[in-house]
Amino acid sequence: MLIDREAIFAILLSLKVSIIATLIVLLLGIPVAYILAKSSFKFKSLLNVFVMLPLVFSPTITGYILLVLLGRYGPIGRIIYGIFGKTILFTWYAAVVASSVAAFPLFVKTVEGIFLNVDEDLFHVSYTLGRGKIYTFLKVLIPLSKPGIIAGTVLAFARAFGEFGATLMIAGNIPMKTATIPIEIYNAVSSGQFKKANLLVVVSAVISCGLLILVERALKRWFV
Repeated sequence: MLIDREAIFAILLSLKVSIIATLIVLLLGIPVAYILAKSSFKFKSLLNVFVMLPLVFSPTITGYILLVLLGRYGPIGRIIYGIFGKTILFTWYAAVVASSVAAFPLFVKTVEGIFLNVDEDLFHVSYTLGRGKIYTFLKVLIPLSKPGIIAGTVLAFARAFGEFGATLMIAGNIPMKTATIPIEIYNAVSSGQFKKANLLVVVSAVISCGLLILVERALKRWFV
């Protein structure tokens, strides 16, 4: 049987992890992209480097850093353990963290580029009409940047959906618990279940291509 319980679980878990990770990236990434695009401060270059690190580091290194930070005695993990009495390592929550970190730079840099291309005169007009920065951000910048935000969101989802290395490091390879599609494909290939691996690859391709088609249609409606 190609679609067994582990494969179905991996598909559903990947979708859940990717959707949650994309929402997190969307929530945190837009303000960071705005700061990088429209603000000037002393440590801006340092923030930019920090945002880009998951792209230049290998997934294994990223996963190891997250392992150190989120471990029970790590700076973040100690706080989490103190509040909840347990660690998030080797749970699906850790997979969300890994996917969010991996997807974050792609989203931020995409949206930052769109923000940079928005005409500054539009901001000045809004300010002249007595509108504040928050209103201008929500009612001027965001609507004008909608295509870029959509594109960045798609990239973030795709990166989160395909995340493997960092997820394996901090969520582990636990069947029916933390095994996402990439990890389940790895397991299938390792055990010689190539038909199962092929099926999961097809499922991944269908989901990814379907999303890209929907976004392309949405962008066409936006520009037409």
